[in-house]
Amino acid sequence: MLKAIDNSDWQQSAARLQPVTIAAGQTLFREGDACQNYLLVIDGSVRVQKLSESGREIVLYRVESGETCILTTSCLLSHCDYNAEAITETAVEAIALPQSTFDQALTASDQFRDFVFDAFGSRIAGLVTLIDAVAFGRMDIRLAQLLLEMTPTEGTITTTHQLLARELGTAREVISRLLKEFERHGWVALSRGHVSLLDRSELIKLAAEAAM
Repeated sequence: MLKAIDNSDWQQSAARLQPVTIAAGQTLFREGDACQNYLLVIDGSVRVQKLSESGREIVLYRVESGETCILTTSCLLSHCDYNAEAITETAVEAIALPQSTFDQALTASDQFRDFVFDAFGSRIAGLVTLIDAVAFGRMDIRLAQLLLEMTPTEGTITTTHQLLARELGTAREVISRLLKEFERHGWVALSRGHVSLLDRSELIKLAAEAAM
């Protein structure tokens, strides 16, 4: 992480790092906000999502411990405003570097520049995967994958159809229809605010069709 950077120019910039603590459920930035700081999450989780004009949401990615926000980096580099929003899912501890200092450090420190662009590149790869899934992936397969990710073993997920729809960037009605289909197959059991996985092996088979 940043502590490993020993460049003297970076050390001067590091002295301007500002610790930040944000409670859960707070909006870090909204679409149209100006970007003023480079942020590194020390602890906690931040959800970055996009809201369409029709009201549909999609989760783009999450920023967790030791990670930075690719959208923030992009806005700082291009000097443009945010085009999505970020919400803290848990209490978050982070450090912030003002844009002017970020610009100076990016120019003066090869190690800091490598850190910034390595993080940027790895996150871009994840976004390309998301775009591919949204554009070309079958929704039933994506839903099966999401349920398996949320529940490593047979168990119950505390969630709603709307939250699942937000994760996958689709309408709640689509998720409700697919979950009822899964329930008819005996793969899941549905109750208010919960989805219980009954047949993990069948969900794994469905999820594996993505690679075919």
